[in-house]
Amino acid sequence: MSNSAGKRRTGRNAPTVIVIEHSTLARTTVVKLLERELAGWNFIDMISTESLDRALGAEVRLIALDLAGRSVESTGLRDDLAAIAARFPEAPITLLSGTDDVNIARQALKMGIRGFFSTSLPIDIALAGLRLVLAGGTFFPQLLGAVTNGSNEHSPARSEAEKTLDDRTQYLAIADFTPREADVLAALQCGFSNKVIAGKLNLSGHTVKMHLQHIMRKLQAQNRTEVVARLGQRAGGGHDASPS
Repeated sequence: MSNSAGKRRTGRNAPTVIVIEHSTLARTTVVKLLERELAGWNFIDMISTESLDRALGAEVRLIALDLAGRSVESTGLRDDLAAIAARFPEAPITLLSGTDDVNIARQALKMGIRGFFSTSLPIDIALAGLRLVLAGGTFFPQLLGAVTNGSNEHSPARSEAEKTLDDRTQYLAIADFTPREADVLAALQCGFSNKVIAGKLNLSGHTVKMHLQHIMRKLQAQNRTEVVARLGQRAGGGHDASPS
């Protein structure tokens, strides 16, 4: 890896994730984690948006940007977001943060950020959130946590296991899709057939069809083509793809 950017190639025209993180350790850890989760994808990591041109021409499906302790109103962050939007206007942006600050998460959501991942998240929850973003949804567990904590202020104390299960259920409900449905959606967006999806996800063909039926019902779509089209509308803030 060079000082400015590193690229891991797995296949020409493969979907690509860009990770922008100043810390070498954090950047490498995130990329290694994603490589296991998204086999067959390309990953481009860099220390700043100054290296974004290195990714031009790639099929960028997601950009993870380090908040680096900045406020959402900071000029530096706004400049980074502008630089990303100028080059990859269709790619969803997620923020990597060392804090769970609800106000920052709320501001980020208003700015069009699609996911807010803090370092306190369990890995499996973070990966589920990643799948939801790739499937066209949003992931802001901090906002759900704020609502939950406020509404349960006088409720009896719950065990850690109960809290974890409750949090997990809420996190995965954010984008309306189950984790497995999100997996199928991500594969569908890559143009894979049902047979290929089944093989990649270690599912039976019948199970893949069942997930697709659930997805089509939620997106009010009649076929695979409509699913991809409506998912694009949803990612762009359209209302036609709202689930029933």
